[in-house]
Amino acid sequence: MTVRVGVITFPGSLDDRDAQRAVRMAGAEPVALWHGSHDLQGVDALVLPGGFSYGDYLRSGAIAALSPIMAEVKDAAAKGMPVLGICNGFQMLVEAHLLPGGLIRNDHQHFVRRDQRLTVENADTAWTSEFDAGQEIVIPLKNGEGGYIASEDTLDRLEGEGLVAFRYAGVNPNGSLRDIAGLTNAAGNVVGLMPHPEHAIEAGFGPDTNAAMRSGVDGLDFFTSAVAAVTRVAA
Repeated sequence: MTVRVGVITFPGSLDDRDAQRAVRMAGAEPVALWHGSHDLQGVDALVLPGGFSYGDYLRSGAIAALSPIMAEVKDAAAKGMPVLGICNGFQMLVEAHLLPGGLIRNDHQHFVRRDQRLTVENADTAWTSEFDAGQEIVIPLKNGEGGYIASEDTLDRLEGEGLVAFRYAGVNPNGSLRDIAGLTNAAGNVVGLMPHPEHAIEAGFGPDTNAAMRSGVDGLDFFTSAVAAVTRVAA
């Protein structure tokens, strides 16, 4: 079967085409979806890409979380469809209450752009099964409002239930509490993170530093994980 992955474009999305390319590189078919539609076109998985939806007015992702298609995203997520939110997409997932907590202005008040080391905390989700728990990867990061916050009770619950998917390693670039870089829901089908895996899918075009694996393709495993997850369910 050919796995079909929808990539939703919102007004102000910047990385939707990059996400579509990542889907294609993973061997799946990318399907362009529009925020104003209620039609998911029969896709098997969804990506909410990075950017500055609606100019980041109010709070990043807050208006996009109310877009018409988000009703369908919530319904699909509740039924187990793999959903990935990247950067602005992560902010949308939080604002839509598909993931807990919030994201605020970086603690140093500056936009940050760097090749970021991450530790994979949970390798049992639809988007992380190609990794090993404890594995260190390098994924590009670029955000101005990436500081993850939540109440102490919520943070303790996330830790206790294994819902922290990724943690910043080496340096915390934005003041996220407990170095949290990404989360999963309890079912493991919804994952959100601030770094951009779609920018590390092809050798020579991703991070290539002494801290990385020298190949620059750590991000590709997010998308191949989803393809594998969908294929397993279909079988």
